[in-house]
Amino acid sequence: MRWSLTLGTFMGTAVRIHVTFLLLLAWIGFAAYHRGGIDAARDSLLFIVAIFTCVVLHEFGHILMARRFGIVSPVITLLPIGGVADMNKMPDKPGQELLIALAGPAVNIVIAVLLILFLGAANVSEAIEISNPSVGLLQRLAAVNIFLALFNLIPAFPMDGGRVLRAALSMWLGKARATRIAAQIGQGFAFLLGFAGLFGNPLLLFIAIFVYIAAAGEAQMTDMFEAARGLRAGDAMETSIAAIPRAATVREAVDTLLATSQDEFPVVDASGRLAGFLSRPDIVSALRASDPGGPIAPFMRQDAAAIGMGENIDAALPKLTEGSAVGVTDSEGRLVGLLTRQSLAEIMMIRDVRPDWRFARPSDNPPTVA
Repeated sequence: MRWSLTLGTFMGTAVRIHVTFLLLLAWIGFAAYHRGGIDAARDSLLFIVAIFTCVVLHEFGHILMARRFGIVSPVITLLPIGGVADMNKMPDKPGQELLIALAGPAVNIVIAVLLILFLGAANVSEAIEISNPSVGLLQRLAAVNIFLALFNLIPAFPMDGGRVLRAALSMWLGKARATRIAAQIGQGFAFLLGFAGLFGNPLLLFIAIFVYIAAAGEAQMTDMFEAARGLRAGDAMETSIAAIPRAATVREAVDTLLATSQDEFPVVDASGRLAGFLSRPDIVSALRASDPGGPIAPFMRQDAAAIGMGENIDAALPKLTEGSAVGVTDSEGRLVGLLTRQSLAEIMMIRDVRPDWRFARPSDNPPTVA
């Protein structure tokens, strides 16, 4: 996700924090400083770190539950509304999604119960005003965890409660329709949140924007997964593509750019294997920074994703949803096609019109090489 900073990796999952989450924490810190000065700001900093820890534990509740069903989350991103875990695939059954969605709030409830048992219910009841630094840190932390659990269980997509709602609806309506309904409810909640933000709390506007965009994005991604179900990469790939040899010059890459309308150009070695990708901006940057007769290879992105022709394109969806192209290779590892967001959008359009359409494209034609 854009505007995110990577803090580190834990148990194989990269932890990122979005700038809007930092804005939320800064607002809490500023409020504490305004009320109590530097000492309150210091206490608020400890409180912020504690909140951060609880949110991370919340997300790892989701991740560890998902791993029980063979679902891996390489990245989690912390947002003002909680966290978003990028999963390598969607849960196969509504019951699995239900358990995964509930695992995060369950972690917050466990933390709150432990703190209440330690402090006593009477002490925790004094912590309703979470941003008040005069209340003890542990008391406020218990209240925060109760708030996080309740807020995330609001049945508005993409929050945990929205995922619980989708899982329940999926049992009767199917996943695609359930996602659309849950996303519409989430967007309606975003409008209400944004309206509330107009009356003195601009931070709610940022949260509302994220809820709205995330709900729409989740609905689109689910449509992609449904359209891709059962499709092999060899059936869905683009074969009329231009590839750039790894030994090509900047001038040759520019000529290829001008001759086609592609956004992503695969770079292939002498044996036809995928070596990397060049986008149109990459080629323009190379022309600006290098001599036209110089090599183009140093400007390519080497973290090129590729799947075999016989693999289901579900494996390529995480990269495609990020906007990256994915190469398709034959049994010997040679590039034979390309999967892009555009090709996936075309498949979605065709399956929307004719759900029973059978895709069968020739898969033995190598791509055109510049």
